[in-house]
Amino acid sequence: MQVKAASTGAIAMKIEKETAIAFNGERMAMTSQFTFASTATPTLTPDRVTTRQPYPKYKIIVLNDDFNTFGHVAKCLMKYIPNMTPDRAWDLTNQVHFEGQATVWVGPLEQAELYHQQLSREGLTMAPLEKA
Repeated sequence: MQVKAASTGAIAMKIEKETAIAFNGERMAMTSQFTFASTATPTLTPDRVTTRQPYPKYKIIVLNDDFNTFGHVAKCLMKYIPNMTPDRAWDLTNQVHFEGQATVWVGPLEQAELYHQQLSREGLTMAPLEKA
């Protein structure tokens, strides 16, 4: 591979590749040549500092009401919230009943919207999604 830089800032690159092939029992050599040219002037940019920030997390909060039973709330939590164990679902259901609300899940907005909608459709009383 040859790279040439002209004084005008143009860059030319020539790549030669030799390949051995067999055709009808005879070995032959085949040479491929590619030439690339660019007249673009390279530009230098100052070093940038990139800071990665995690996506904001949102809380799903179930509110207490007078018409959903303990069993129904616990069943819905186990059905729609990932990795929800029966013991954790019952603990959260008790928290909803005795404290008036419980945060049942925290995570990215898209998933929070889905779980919130699913629990709402089951008739649970839900607080609006809020940032964690």
